[in-house]
Amino acid sequence: MDKACLTLVIIGALNWLLVGIFQFDLVAAVFGSQSAIISRVIYSVIGLAGAWCIGLLFRDWKQVSAARG
Repeated sequence: MDKACLTLVIIGALNWLLVGIFQFDLVAAVFGSQSAIISRVIYSVIGLAGAWCIGLLFRDWKQVSAARG
């Protein structure tokens, strides 16, 4: 789940990079507009992934790696 969320956050960040540098919203361009339902769903999923990744900041990585291996 962590990797999927990080992937979505990276995609969202790259989209914001395009918006910031070129004023081009790739999600809106591909799916019609910013107000299209599918675009809003994609923005929401990326936002939820970002919220999930907040937990990564507070995770004790030593305990996680010890539990896995």
